Amino acid sequence: MFLLNLDTHDPFFNLALEEVLLKQRTEEYLILGINDPSVIIGKHQSAHREVNTQFVTENNIPVIRRITGGGTVFHDYGNLNFTFISQSEEGKQVDFKKYTRPVIDFLISLGIAAKLEGKSDIKADGLKISGNAEHVYRNRVLHHGTLLFSSSMYRLKGSIRSDKSCYKTRAVDSNPSSVMNLNEKLKGFTDINAFCKEMINYLIRNISGLDLSVITPQDAEDSLALAEGRYRTWEWNYAYGPEYIFNNEFLFEDMIHSCSINVHGGLVSECRITGSGKMLSVADKLKGRRHMVSDFLEVFEKENQNISREVVYNFF
Repeated sequence: MFLLNLDTHDPFFNLALEEVLLKQRTEEYLILGINDPSVIIGKHQSAHREVNTQFVTENNIPVIRRITGGGTVFHDYGNLNFTFISQSEEGKQVDFKKYTRPVIDFLISLGIAAKLEGKSDIKADGLKISGNAEHVYRNRVLHHGTLLFSSSMYRLKGSIRSDKSCYKTRAVDSNPSSVMNLNEKLKGFTDINAFCKEMINYLIRNISGLDLSVITPQDAEDSLALAEGRYRTWEWNYAYGPEYIFNNEFLFEDMIHSCSINVHGGLVSECRITGSGKMLSVADKLKGRRHMVSDFLEVFEKENQNISREVVYNFF
């Protein structure tokens, strides 16, 4: 098994690399990496329903869909990601215990009472420190997870939507849990890089046949192409997934307004707005547009409606 300690923090590239190594290679890998601030949603989730659209837009935090299922997680420079890619035996491919065991054992060696709780969470003292997800491809399996070391709790909580009552959809929902950073318990590490180095040393000592390696030029080329063709696209990150209906009421110019928006394939298929004439006049113009803040702003501007970005967020 090859151990890759990634020196790139690009979440688009790193997610693409996982898929390339899973689907186009036959070797087994253990990958460790740290991503730029980003929100990573499960394959079958609705992006706007899972994230605080206003917060991620104003803070330039990208929302990226992965190929594994499960719920939404926040990545930043205080979060260490680990990934196992291996050959798997039919009928035994989905195995969260198997792939979280080395990570849990490492944490226990540091004095953290970590354990797998539920299907896919690693917790310590009842608080979540790691979310995990898996994807099976033929006779191979991808398992990846997070390790909260010193993540920004302000950005984590701000990025993920807490109230989803405005959305009606059959998309997969996240299972929110109270979280904790490991550095609250671990005082012997100066930063996440020191923590990562310690984890690498532990894994090499305890996993037979684990060898440090690097990304090959071909892997890098294929991953860059996949990142551009999929992971950086609106079609994958927002349009993919089940249709949904968004309903909301909001105050605008001292009048209560309501909206009901049907979205299919990321595009508005129906839009109903009640309230002032200023809003009513644009409802039909929103049909066929992407359910994105930039598209809604463009429509309002074309209709000469002086609608601020703050008001537009009421449609998400």
